[in-house]
Amino acid sequence: MIGLISATAAGTAARDRLAAAWPDRTRVYEGPVGDAVRAAFAECEQLVCFLATGAVVRLLAPLLGDKTTDPGVVCVDEGGRFAVSLVGGHGGGANELAVEVGESLDAQPVVTTATDATGVAGLDTLGLPVEGAVAAVSRALLDGEPVVLDTEVSWPLPPLPVAAEGSHVIRVTDRAVQPAEHEVLLRPPSLVVGVGASKGAPVEEVLGLIEDALRDAGLSVRSLAELATVDAKSDEPGIVEAARRLGVPLVTHSAEELAAVEVPNPSDAPLAAVGTPSVAEAAALAGGGELLVPKRKSARADGHASMATCAVVRRPARGRLAVVGLGPGARDLLTPRAKAELRRASVLVGLDQYVDQIRDLLRPGTRILESGLGAEEERARTAVAEARRGQAVALVGSGDAGVYAMASPALAEASDDIDVIGVPGVTAALAAGAILGAPLGHDHVSISLSDLHTPWEVIERRVRAAAEADLVVTFYNPRSRGRDWQLPKALAILAGHREPTTPVGVVRNASRPDESSRLTTLAALDPATVDMMTVVTVGNTATRDIAGRMVTPRGYRWQEAAS
Repeated sequence: MIGLISATAAGTAARDRLAAAWPDRTRVYEGPVGDAVRAAFAECEQLVCFLATGAVVRLLAPLLGDKTTDPGVVCVDEGGRFAVSLVGGHGGGANELAVEVGESLDAQPVVTTATDATGVAGLDTLGLPVEGAVAAVSRALLDGEPVVLDTEVSWPLPPLPVAAEGSHVIRVTDRAVQPAEHEVLLRPPSLVVGVGASKGAPVEEVLGLIEDALRDAGLSVRSLAELATVDAKSDEPGIVEAARRLGVPLVTHSAEELAAVEVPNPSDAPLAAVGTPSVAEAAALAGGGELLVPKRKSARADGHASMATCAVVRRPARGRLAVVGLGPGARDLLTPRAKAELRRASVLVGLDQYVDQIRDLLRPGTRILESGLGAEEERARTAVAEARRGQAVALVGSGDAGVYAMASPALAEASDDIDVIGVPGVTAALAAGAILGAPLGHDHVSISLSDLHTPWEVIERRVRAAAEADLVVTFYNPRSRGRDWQLPKALAILAGHREPTTPVGVVRNASRPDESSRLTTLAALDPATVDMMTVVTVGNTATRDIAGRMVTPRGYRWQEAAS
């Protein structure tokens, strides 16, 4: 919950705007400001104070304890011009909150945390447990000193400006080691513990077995990703409580799934009890990986038979491939989600001209793999190969990556051994439609006239179908120097089903500085004025030119009655 505090009429007005925008996330604190700040600090995860920063500093000073647990605090000035991240920039999420508040109130976010200001990924913002000399290593990164990245366990990290040699080290490891003087340990969630237990097994026995197994193997409990068991034990109290205390999810698998997993130590006992010859080892290995600790049983001080078993597996790192649509070219049509993925990726793959559009948004240390026109399949293979190496990869394309762009070849190349995230973008058709008016107000279709990958016979059949179905048609790749007859042919097909006066919108370089557009008709359009940077939108039989705008009626009954 976000606590909202104000003192003046102007501050209260801005406070109420934020409360109305975020009704489920915020709570307004009334009364004397000092009491309100103290109450909100104790009760909320974050605060937004519509007060002077000096006043908030004095009120917060006696309340501050630990930056890892204190709430994040954002101050908004009396004029609503700035949203200042004051306390808890990383740990309390104040930096992100300042950006959100700025977007909601049209205020400028002010973030002074050094890593955020310079674009370097903060070591305490990577989503992994972190130990060691965080401040010293972060300072080395900021000062440009050589910092070594030692990946004992491969994991998809955001870009870090690291070197081959240096006195400061970032080590990615799941081993139970202590950090050196100038070293930071990042703990990836790489360990899975499979657990089997008899009915009524005490949580202390289950938990003790897991902790002993990890300690004896020299593994860190902070890298534990999940406990895994068979469905029949999904509500076994000792296992459920052990997962809760360890702060990890309990994942279950059917007996049939586990029976199909090859294990080194099968047993008749679990086969008879739950229908699989292995629970602990099979559950740990169900997602693949390296068996680090074979099945072991708990030891009971009272001499009674063991009631729990466990096994430990290091699961393979799953690389991350984000297929990102950059939109039609304008920076303000690049979505916030796309920006976030660009900053998260340690490897960027894309066409050189698209990379140039967003190069300034990338974090320091991002590895850029760019190529020229005509290398789509090569880029897709490269991006998937990098993800399979455990990297965080962004594969970029214009418009929406799933529309005549990179998503199709990338997903055709990828398998289920990597995570794939699709990031939608504003398409050329949508950008052109907004410029023209509302040409896509009813059913519509996009057709590429490029026959480089699709035979013309197929393209022509699709154009005829769209013409006969009276669909609004947007033509991509309409004409180039080597392909100058396809557009006239397509327009002739449409002309067989539509009046010569049918509106046609022509938009070149939609949303870019040299954007141009015009509204003409099916009879008047000169194909020679069209090139590969142009989108041509042909209306259906209902499309009209209304006050210079191309409009396809939605077909509501009240519109018909009004006309």
